Amino acid sequence: MHRRAEDLSRLYRARTGASAFSLALALLLLLTAMAAGLHVGASGMGWSEVVFSLFQDTGRNHSIIWMLRLPRVIMAALVGFGMGLAGAVFQAILRNPLASPFTLGVGSAAGFGAVTVILLLNRGFQTWPMALGAFCFSILSAVFILAVAKMKRASSETMILTGIAQMFLFSSLTSLFQYMGTMEQVHEVVFWFFGSLSKAGWPQIGLAAAMILIPFPFLLWRAWDFNLLASGDDSALSLGVNVIRLRMSAVVAASLVSAGGICFTGVIGFVGLVAPHITRMVIGNDHRFLLPASGIVGGLIVVTADILGRSLWAPQVIPIGIVTSFIGVPFFFYLLMKRSREYW
Repeated sequence: MHRRAEDLSRLYRARTGASAFSLALALLLLLTAMAAGLHVGASGMGWSEVVFSLFQDTGRNHSIIWMLRLPRVIMAALVGFGMGLAGAVFQAILRNPLASPFTLGVGSAAGFGAVTVILLLNRGFQTWPMALGAFCFSILSAVFILAVAKMKRASSETMILTGIAQMFLFSSLTSLFQYMGTMEQVHEVVFWFFGSLSKAGWPQIGLAAAMILIPFPFLLWRAWDFNLLASGDDSALSLGVNVIRLRMSAVVAASLVSAGGICFTGVIGFVGLVAPHITRMVIGNDHRFLLPASGIVGGLIVVTADILGRSLWAPQVIPIGIVTSFIGVPFFFYLLMKRSREYW
């Protein structure tokens, strides 16, 4: 018996070490992709010029790096991190592989809140009001899903379908607002719905970082509770987890994380769905590693998609939302075909 316990302990340490190594490797890949993102552009700067301009005021090249490329790369990493993290949280609390900010309608609700601010203020992109509008509507959407689940004792599949219904509702409301808006407002909204990093600036990065990174320690602190929740509500309750409070607090935190990226970059779909699954294939289901790794993989996907968007049709820039959809749609169909019997 004692030897078996030692074997299990040794196996646990080995798996933990492998997960930590995979997490570090993903972080290294993300940093490498961000460095590559600083090099991609129409100015023709070489690697040495990029590095020199990053630390020395070289005039034009320095401005290109600090005012255009670096904010774009940092915002891409932040938004991807937020989408991947939020997707992992939603999948954990619903125990459904198809849960993500957009399949639950939270992303569409946040987008509707941001678009409402654009149209009502009539002043284009306003950092604080857009963030507030996106967060309020994302919270409203998430709380409604949990309320339906609590009243009807709905399954996770029903909550997913409720989220999809909300997604269509908020998309229709957004289309209605576009119909009522002026030509300039419609142009801004359409451009925003493509998903773009072109308007990323340091004020937006600061607020997005606060909305995405502040909830992260709390979610990581509840990682063991997410692990226990994976075995079912009854099992988690028997081990002392307040399931209702956990779901409510996690939904609020994940909604804040989702809104933090969506309100500044527009619709960047499928990252919240794809990133947790890619991570789970490598790391497993331990949320102590799954949560941060999902965020890092999400950041890697968005940064890589931005590099592709700036490179494939240079000097034209393909909106990042289009690129991530091309990446995410095949994976989504693969997931449906592979998991259909098990989950539906």
